Amino acid sequence: MNNTAASPMSTATSSSGRNTGKSISFAAELQSMMFSLGDARRPLHETAVLVEDVVHTQLLNLLQQAAEVSQLRGARVISAEDLLFLMRKDKKKLRRLLKYMFFRDYKSKIVKGIDEDDLLEDKLSGSNNSNKRQKIAQDFFNSIDQTGELLAMFEEDEIDEIKQERMERAERQTRIMDSAQYAEFCESRQLSFSKKASKFRDWLDCSSMEIKPNVIAMEILAYLAYETVAQLVDLALLVRQDMVTKAGDPFSHAISATFIQYHNSAEGSYMKSHPDSPENTPPPTPTAPSSGSQHSGKNTAASLGNGSAGPDSAKTKQRKRKKSTAACGVEAHSDAIQPCHIREAIRRYGHKIGPLSPFTSAYRRNGMAFLAC
Repeated sequence: MNNTAASPMSTATSSSGRNTGKSISFAAELQSMMFSLGDARRPLHETAVLVEDVVHTQLLNLLQQAAEVSQLRGARVISAEDLLFLMRKDKKKLRRLLKYMFFRDYKSKIVKGIDEDDLLEDKLSGSNNSNKRQKIAQDFFNSIDQTGELLAMFEEDEIDEIKQERMERAERQTRIMDSAQYAEFCESRQLSFSKKASKFRDWLDCSSMEIKPNVIAMEILAYLAYETVAQLVDLALLVRQDMVTKAGDPFSHAISATFIQYHNSAEGSYMKSHPDSPENTPPPTPTAPSSGSQHSGKNTAASLGNGSAGPDSAKTKQRKRKKSTAACGVEAHSDAIQPCHIREAIRRYGHKIGPLSPFTSAYRRNGMAFLAC
């Protein structure tokens, strides 16, 4: 796809850009989502803000490519076919999306009150009136699939290893929870972008787009947004696991240089924001005692050793208090995913390996590989 071609979203993207996400924020919802996906009970706000920025950028790029595809086929709106076309090369994620569309159709049937006899009658007669989303996907794959690989996914019923791993992680996570924590965990698992459709549409600034997504396309975008968050958490947990020093592991010292750079920059920003921290305060310069005050120096040392509150001891106690406070703060957030974990996960995901790596992904924009497709 030619990146230099005129984009139908170019005016909207240049005029709004990232400013659309500044007035509307999903940071609070993302913290709950990250907790349900394996993060600590109180995820860091700065990590949620970074995840929000990544997801927002990914969706804007995906919308731009979908608008280009829609324009090429002469459509007036971004529909499900445009997003399915962009995801056609990743069979695992496409199969997961088709399963999501199946459950959305099934939920619509339940909400409308269709009983089991009507469902069986529709299946036997081949009527797809109640399977709107599945019919859209099947008709589109019929028109573009020449090998039968895409249509075969409707018949396959493979176990999703990623979903299975997330369920196992959630089960291990809930073993140590009490009833209140488990209730909070269940509420967090029910959160999604699709439940706040109007806020999600405003977050993407769809009103300023020349070619707007329709309702089913917005459902798919909300699903892909949640899947992007889930994949970021999956990768960040792997990065955090790699950074833990293992006893007897000869490769434990081989830490990524990029992670070290991010880690040091994060510590440096903490030093700048806390100039009085113990790590940022240099030790006092020792001074030689004067020749005439040797006896008085001994008395001073003795008085300080006996517990008198001198100015130096007061400063030392203050430094110890600040150091212990900083240590407690670090310990409280030690289990939470850090922003450096997210950055390292994105770096690893987009890292090019091998001589043919520039041709393995056709959807790279702005130096970042798509996480959703």
